[in-house]
Amino acid sequence: MRTMLVILTVAVIGLGAYSIDLHRDKENLQRTVHAQYTEKLTDASEKLSYLQRAVSQSLLFQDEAAVHNELDTIWRLSSDVRSSISNLPIDQEMSNDWLSYLGRLGDEAKKTAKSGDFDAWREKMPEISTNLQSLSEEWQVATTDFYRQDGKLDVWMKEVDSKEPNTTFDNVKKNLKDYGESDFPLTLSESDWQKKVGLEALQDSLITEKEALEKVKTLFPMIKDATFTVTKSSENATYPFYHVQFHQGVRLGYADLTEKGGHLLSYLVERPVDEAKLSQEEVLKKAEEHLKKLGMNDVAFVESRENHLAWHVTFARVNPSDNALIYADGVQLKIAKDNGELLGANAMEYIQSETIKPQTAKPIDWNTFFQDDVRVEEVKKIYTDNGQFDQRLCYQVIAVRGGKSSETFRVVIDAENHNVLKVEYLS
Repeated sequence: MRTMLVILTVAVIGLGAYSIDLHRDKENLQRTVHAQYTEKLTDASEKLSYLQRAVSQSLLFQDEAAVHNELDTIWRLSSDVRSSISNLPIDQEMSNDWLSYLGRLGDEAKKTAKSGDFDAWREKMPEISTNLQSLSEEWQVATTDFYRQDGKLDVWMKEVDSKEPNTTFDNVKKNLKDYGESDFPLTLSESDWQKKVGLEALQDSLITEKEALEKVKTLFPMIKDATFTVTKSSENATYPFYHVQFHQGVRLGYADLTEKGGHLLSYLVERPVDEAKLSQEEVLKKAEEHLKKLGMNDVAFVESRENHLAWHVTFARVNPSDNALIYADGVQLKIAKDNGELLGANAMEYIQSETIKPQTAKPIDWNTFFQDDVRVEEVKKIYTDNGQFDQRLCYQVIAVRGGKSSETFRVVIDAENHNVLKVEYLS
C-alpha cells in the first residue's frame, strides 16, 4: 500500500510539473506573439498617421512636381499600411475593408500621377483627408487598448472577437465601411470584382462546425490532437467562414475554412523555429508535398523568398488551355527552415478562381521590340490584371541590358496588343 501511495504521489507530481511546463510554454509563446503584434500595430499606427498627413499635404501645392512627390508618398505608404494591417489578428471583415480602402486610395494617387488630373484630386481629397484623420485617431485608441492588456494576448483576442456593440474596433469597422462606400463608390466592374472577393460563385453545400473541425484535422494531421476552439464569422461578414483556433504544445495558430464546401482560406502556426537545416531545393520539394495534401494539384511554382525562420513560396494556377500561369489565382505557403513544416498558407486568391476570357497570343520579334543591347533571357506566358479588373494574357520577359555593368528587368507585355503593362527593375 505504501509503495502504491509513493507511485501515485510521484505520478501526480510529474503531471503537475508537466502541466506547469505546458503552461510556461504557452505563456512564452503568447508573449512572443504579443510582441510581434505590438510591433506591427505600432508600425501600422505610425504609417497611418504619415499617410493622412501626406493626403493633407498634397492639397497644399499648385506646383506639379511637389504634388507628384506627395502622390508617390501616398501610394507607397498605403501599400506599407496594408502590409502591416494584413498581418494582424483583427476581425476578417474589418481587415478586408482596410485593405480595400487603402488600396483604392493608393490606386487613386497612382492614377492621378499618371493622368495629371490634379483638379479632380483636389476636389475629392479634402473629405477623404478628414475621414482618414478620424480613422487614424480611432486606430490609435484601439492600439492603446492592446497595450493595456500588459502582454496578455488571450485577453486582447477576446476583445477583438467580441460581438458586443460600441467597442473600439466596432467603431473603426463601421466608419471604414461608411467611408469606403462614400469616398470610393464602386464602378460596375469593381462591383463584379467584389462579388468574386465575396466568394459568391461558390456553389458547394454548407458544412457544420463539426465538419469544419474534422476537415482541419484531415488537412493538418500534425495538430489533430490539439485543443481546438471553433467560431463562426459574424452575420455581416463578407462571406461566411469558420475560424478554428488551436493550441498544441509549443504550437499556437488557426485555420479559416469557408462555410460553403469547407475550402481552406488561411492557416497560420506560431512556434519556435530551430536552426535552418534544409536547402532551398528541399524546401521547395516540401512545399509541393504540402500542396498535394491540400488538394491543390493544378498550380506551378512562381517564386520564393526567405527570412531567418522560413521560406515564403508562391504558386499560381495553370490555365489548362494554354499552360499560362494565372497570377491572380495564387497560393502562398510559409515553410519552416528547420524541418519543412507548413507554418502558413494563404489560399484566398486560389478559391476565388478567375474567369479567363479567350485571348490570342500574337508573336513578338524581340530583336525589333527591344534595343540592340538587350538580351532576352526568359519568356513565360502569364495572366495578370491590366488595372481594370480584366485578366490579360501576357508575355513575362526577363531582359538583360548592357555588358559588364548589365541590368536585369522583368517586363510584362500584353500578348494580344503588345502594350507594355509593367516594367520592374530586378538588379
